[in-house]
Amino acid sequence: MRKDVRSHCPINLSLEIFGDRWTLLVLRDVIFGDARHFRELLGGPERISSNILTDRLAVLVEHGLLTRSGDPSHRQKVIYSLTEQAIELVPVLVQLSAWGVRHLPVADEYAARAAVLAEGGPRLCETFMDELRETHLGVRRRPAPDGPSVRERMAAAYAGAIAYR
Repeated sequence: MRKDVRSHCPINLSLEIFGDRWTLLVLRDVIFGDARHFRELLGGPERISSNILTDRLAVLVEHGLLTRSGDPSHRQKVIYSLTEQAIELVPVLVQLSAWGVRHLPVADEYAARAAVLAEGGPRLCETFMDELRETHLGVRRRPAPDGPSVRERMAAAYAGAIAYR
């Protein structure tokens, strides 16, 4: 944690980590896009530059939101994983997304994907967080429910909106 923070207000301290234009987008791509490698994150729709991505990943690792480890499938690759701290941001990102859908000109495919979690409420959000825990931490708090995963539901909503165009 930086020593030169403006104040110890919780909103200010959070903005010290998330208050730039890229950090939440990097987390979005890991959480909702299942991006785990540098190249996957570099390929996002906003076209982040490699030096900015390197910096943001370092900040997220430094603040305990991501871990960085060697990829067992490829010696030269690094895999990024969410920590519990980052997974706990899911409800915040869902609410931020829902606000954007209500008030901004969001593309239909993104609105459809956001609606899955917004309409599913806290229970579906918790289910998604548990899916993330299983993927990134190797643990689940509850058994997986029957049927498609939350990620599969979001992907289907996205694909349906694109097909409808």
